[in-house]
Amino acid sequence: MPTFLLTSRHSPEACAQFVEKSRKIALALAENIEALAKKHGVKVVGLWSAMPEHMVVSIYEAPSLEAFQKLSMEPEFLAWSSWTTTKTRIVSGLEDIVKKLKQAK
Repeated sequence: MPTFLLTSRHSPEACAQFVEKSRKIALALAENIEALAKKHGVKVVGLWSAMPEHMVVSIYEAPSLEAFQKLSMEPEFLAWSSWTTTKTRIVSGLEDIVKKLKQAK
């Protein structure tokens, strides 16, 4: 099952702590993230914020890239993208890394 690491950043001027529109968008996503993920068979592993850096880090496990893409096209995610810049990476856990290293020649 692919694991996705997302890092989202925003400018201080767009921060949800200070901007009402951003706050509404952030709250809508936060309040619906679990249900939206479940709808697409995606598991929310966790979400963390480094508030002084205006950064959010989140990890998801999805049955496929397509399932994760469908989740990211939900209106709440698209609204989030209107004031943040997000990088999405497919990552491997330590167990998978060790397995691949042992298979390497």
